[in-house]
Amino acid sequence: MEKVRLMALGGLDEDGKNMYCIEIDDDIFVVDAGLKYPDNQQLGVEYIIPDFSYLIENKDRVRGIFITHAHDDVMMALGHILKEADFDVYATALTAKIIEDELPKSSKKRINVIRREGELKIHGHLIHTFPVVMSMADGVGLIFETDQGAVVYIPEFIIDYDLSKEAFAMNMRIMSKIGERDVLCLMTESVGANRANYTAPKHKITDHIETYIDNLDERMIVTLYRQNLYRIIEILDLAKKYKRKVFFYDENHLKLLKHVDDLGYYKIPANTIVTHKEFSNDMTNIICVVSGSGKRVFKRLNNIAIGEDRLIELKKTDLVVIASPVVPGTEKEATAMENDLYKADVKIVKFNKKDILSMHASREDLKMMLYVVKPKYYMPIKGQYSQLINNADTAVEMGYRPDKIVILDNGQFATFENEKLVSTHDSIELEEILIDGSDSANVSGMVLKDRETLSTDGAIVAGIVIDFKTKALIGGPDVQSRGVIYLKDAENLLAEIGNILVDTVAVAVKDNRYDNMKVRMEAKEKISAYVAKCTGKRPMILPAIVEVNLESE
Repeated sequence: MEKVRLMALGGLDEDGKNMYCIEIDDDIFVVDAGLKYPDNQQLGVEYIIPDFSYLIENKDRVRGIFITHAHDDVMMALGHILKEADFDVYATALTAKIIEDELPKSSKKRINVIRREGELKIHGHLIHTFPVVMSMADGVGLIFETDQGAVVYIPEFIIDYDLSKEAFAMNMRIMSKIGERDVLCLMTESVGANRANYTAPKHKITDHIETYIDNLDERMIVTLYRQNLYRIIEILDLAKKYKRKVFFYDENHLKLLKHVDDLGYYKIPANTIVTHKEFSNDMTNIICVVSGSGKRVFKRLNNIAIGEDRLIELKKTDLVVIASPVVPGTEKEATAMENDLYKADVKIVKFNKKDILSMHASREDLKMMLYVVKPKYYMPIKGQYSQLINNADTAVEMGYRPDKIVILDNGQFATFENEKLVSTHDSIELEEILIDGSDSANVSGMVLKDRETLSTDGAIVAGIVIDFKTKALIGGPDVQSRGVIYLKDAENLLAEIGNILVDTVAVAVKDNRYDNMKVRMEAKEKISAYVAKCTGKRPMILPAIVEVNLESE
């Protein structure tokens, strides 16, 4: 029988950075390749992606990367990976177009468009795709056939029988057929596993917003998360019904909607969209959609609230609808935004996570999927550890024994042989890849520590100029302090720091062991100890020793 191993390179015990490996004998199939956004302590980090060095080391075994839908947490690490190795990528039509928008031309040739409902054979392995309902159109689940049984991967989903939007719709006929086969393991999301009941119909915002728009004569401003296409379409449908225009603050939405229109997934109502060139702050019969990923949506609206935005200036007649509920990591920005909105004296409607549920499976959705698929083993994925446990508890409620539920850490393998889980002992070491502004800058932990030090304890720069040949002091010492101590009280402290640097150089020269780098490090340690003793702080110490060749002058 084929040996099957399942492992996550990211996505377990965290929000985002989803990337999973399904190994069948020597062949590796990668599913999803996403990012996550940093917390408030990771200063200067733009985003974080999985450590994919395992794939590079085993690139001859990697048969392809499947991207299940077009959300940042499952696709935005792809460009980094394709710079390192020329893997084939498989995605449905809309997802492929969005990926192509993000990738350089050299990588686009590797994208293979697959159907939402179909099958393909790669390196002798049969793989099926099937449609699932999520907030982005064209989302798919995957079935990997093995002779131990199928491995079924469902990235995120809700049970929703509304077939009016075909590109979002599920197919219960296909779902029921999955359960007719032998399913070795079901891997599915955990994000909403702590919520009771079904997610639908609480995932819709139409009824909530319609309550306010029906009698509204003035402008409405609505916040949405950038990649929730389902809710964007809800807003467009409402605009059509109430004969309003729609202005998208984020111009990328127009590109997304063009893809959706071109594919026939949704026809944009005629004469509804107002472009940036056409937009005027005096327009009243309009819905302004302010969107972004994670905390960015709150930062954007906050800039509008404090009058620092070049496009939208708040008016007291505005109705601001916060339809992007606070999610982990955005609390600080959301609170600041809401506070400044109240200062702007506008009307505010705030939907919380109880009013509108994110389009992730709640407990009854998960139970339904378990009932339909009937896997031998169940592997909760995609979520914080508490969410993984909540997902596992749902399976226990459905009659699954704990030894049939697989909860792993990132880098840990679940190995199946002869239709049984035989080991979870094997693992690989993983480190997060921190991307710093530039899409190629991997920020080390030391750099982050330096940034944290600068933000809390400040910096001291001490410099001298010496003769290149004799090492005699020519200029200085000059010592500058920023964010460490009030300058009026710092005179004696700064003088002594200069003396420490001069003395460290002099002693090293006398002992015939002078080396610029080594002496600077020695001075740094001495100055750091002295400053800590005097102030209780440990600022960043930056000694500089400039050597000048006087003879050449």
